[in-house]
Amino acid sequence: MIEILDTNIILRFLVGDNKPQQEEAKKIFKAGERGKRDILVKPLVVAEVCFVLESFYKKTKAEIAESMEIFLSQKWLKVEDRQPLLSMWEWYRENFVDSYLLACSKLGKSKILTFDKALSKKSQDYLD
Repeated sequence: MIEILDTNIILRFLVGDNKPQQEEAKKIFKAGERGKRDILVKPLVVAEVCFVLESFYKKTKAEIAESMEIFLSQKWLKVEDRQPLLSMWEWYRENFVDSYLLACSKLGKSKILTFDKALSKKSQDYLD
């Protein structure tokens, strides 16, 4: 059975502000790594993790990008939209959603429909 990972498990694992929950998160991830659990990460959860790390925990975008890139690259995790999520961190410092859309645009050779001229230009650069 596939288990969908919630934001709070990732946060406890990364931040460690609740030691018992961090230990439980480690056990969950170790079981996943050993193939005992099928763990799925949704893009919306990644967005919420980034938002909470930045707004509540006051982590820098560089710190968040580094942590998330390492976390999402774990082969034993099932990550929905893995390629865009792994490709977006170079743009993340500007905007999470824009970075995700740019990664999708680049990987899929697709245009982004937007009124944001700067975003549109960046997207168009991948089509030229």
